[in-house]
Amino acid sequence: MRLQELYKTAIEIGKENDPRGKAIIMRELEKVNKQYNELKDDKKTDFDQDKLFNPYVDTRILYGKDNIDIKTIIIGIDMEAGEILLADRLKEKGRKVDLVIAHHPEGYAYASFYQVMSMQADILNKFGVPINVAEGVMESRIKEVERRVLPANHTRSVDVARLLDIPFMCIHTPADNCVTTYLQNLFNQKSPYTVEEVIKILKEIPEYKDASVHNTGVKIIVGAEGRRCGKIFVDMTGGTEGSKEIFSKLSNTDVGTLICMHMSDDNRKEAEKNNMNVIIAGHIPSDTLGINLLLDELCKKEQLDIIGCSGFQRISGRKNQ
Repeated sequence: MRLQELYKTAIEIGKENDPRGKAIIMRELEKVNKQYNELKDDKKTDFDQDKLFNPYVDTRILYGKDNIDIKTIIIGIDMEAGEILLADRLKEKGRKVDLVIAHHPEGYAYASFYQVMSMQADILNKFGVPINVAEGVMESRIKEVERRVLPANHTRSVDVARLLDIPFMCIHTPADNCVTTYLQNLFNQKSPYTVEEVIKILKEIPEYKDASVHNTGVKIIVGAEGRRCGKIFVDMTGGTEGSKEIFSKLSNTDVGTLICMHMSDDNRKEAEKNNMNVIIAGHIPSDTLGINLLLDELCKKEQLDIIGCSGFQRISGRKNQ
């Protein structure tokens, strides 16, 4: 599989699993293309051309030629300078490595990843929050995250990959879309009645079962096992954690339980204030599940040799995939 083909396939998998639905994605892409076509020529040179077909700014080829052949991938949650040096060391020892894939964004994909947070408004709208309200509460949070990433040294890991001539890319929101949609469909199908039943379902999934062994498993941070769960909202995509103001809005909907990768203490307090159950499925196991689901789809197109590291463990052969 060529690098560009792998990249575009990952984007398509992300679109197929996007909780917003394809109609909204297409409208957003049409809007971006219209904006680009209306730019003057001197402004077009600064435009990120990938935005014309890729709605996920946190997913990019960071270094490497589009036409190189990819068979062996080393992939992990955070792939930074140390992990790229690991890839180079493996190559020195005779292990073939064609590509390094990070889940969390690096380089210019990290510098602009806050832009994907706007998708959270559409997801909230699907769960009963009016779109104007959802966009309003997300606006200040997006700007906050933008300010947070401004001073970061974005190119460190990309520079290491370039100097060692190791192709490097990151796949963030497409994988997060996979875990979100997989779990949301699972809970919609099984319709658990209590929080305890939700936890039992999660612990049947290999990634979460393994996490429990390593003391990073499922935890209730608001609520209790005996409480009824109501409507379940799997909140695991859209860049990073949303606004704390959203919990008061969700309390006016049918949503009774949130399942998240992680949650700050400020957001936890707001969820508790609004009587919502919150289950933390786990950050690394949830990311791992999302990557595995995406790799399952990629490997249907062409079999790839996967080397897992940096918190990621390859689990394949999932039922009903």
